[in-house]
Amino acid sequence: MKKILVTGVAGFLGSHFLDKLLEQGHEVVGVDNLSMGKRGNIAHQLANKAFRFLQRDITEPSALQDIDNDFDGVVHLAAFKIPRYGKAIDTLKINYKGTENILEFARRVGCKTVLASTSDVYGRNPILPFSEENDSVIGSSKVARWSYAVSKLFDEHLAFAYQDSFGIPVTILRFFGSYGPRHHLTWWGGPQSVFIDAALNDKEIPIHGDGLQTRSFTYVSDTIEGIYAALIKPEANGDIFNIGSTHEVTILDLAKLIHRLCNTGRDLKLTLVPYESFTGGKYEDVRRRVPDVSRCEKILGIKAVVALEEGLRRTIAWQRTAERTSGSE
Repeated sequence: MKKILVTGVAGFLGSHFLDKLLEQGHEVVGVDNLSMGKRGNIAHQLANKAFRFLQRDITEPSALQDIDNDFDGVVHLAAFKIPRYGKAIDTLKINYKGTENILEFARRVGCKTVLASTSDVYGRNPILPFSEENDSVIGSSKVARWSYAVSKLFDEHLAFAYQDSFGIPVTILRFFGSYGPRHHLTWWGGPQSVFIDAALNDKEIPIHGDGLQTRSFTYVSDTIEGIYAALIKPEANGDIFNIGSTHEVTILDLAKLIHRLCNTGRDLKLTLVPYESFTGGKYEDVRRRVPDVSRCEKILGIKAVVALEEGLRRTIAWQRTAERTSGSE
């Protein structure tokens, strides 16, 4: 593969994936509307002749109409995430419309599509670790929290429908808690970004629920290796892969670990945030989330190698600098 289209290129994963593609000698066209991504994430690549940046909204049908047909692959990373505090309609519409437009582009061009999905699609399935063949157990439609999982499940089905109908190969990737430098400094970036900010600035660390829910966090470089392997390996075509670490940690222990690694000399401050305080008062959480990555290891040849503590050290170091820079602007 030589020429790749990447959506969400100025976001957390998108900007790191851009670096990987250019490092490997690919030509890249990146699309981002900068609603959540930042131009600063890709500023170091804007002068690279192998990269072209388009500030566009991929939910608009015209966003890709004037682009050439000589692409070898599309990696669709742009999405709208879990509506903890409202905007479920954005989650549903942006994820559906964006994915449909990308698949239409891939159909026109005749190229492979790698679609970023989420571990959230497993929902409340009690069987762990989550295998790609496990059922999706989604909660009530009255709980807006599930709109993200439903939107991504629809995207997955739509991608496979395009593959069956038009013969374009697709690969689905379900990410588990990616984190690292350039992550968004709000809940959009995950709990670790909020926890680091609180620890560095002597604020209470907000814990949703009782903090005993578990997650698996994956350092960004490991996630990027998974995306790249899925793109370039034909063995990945038509399949679904969990991309993540198998190290499971409670959110409460994550907060304690981050406080220790920040090493501010201040006491740990925690506050429990009840789910009833979220929009509608009907938020539902997933109690445990850990992936089965045997398929990823066997077919993609990828395994997460960066330990949580080491990854957090790197991330904290970056966030210290990022917050100082942001505060001086």
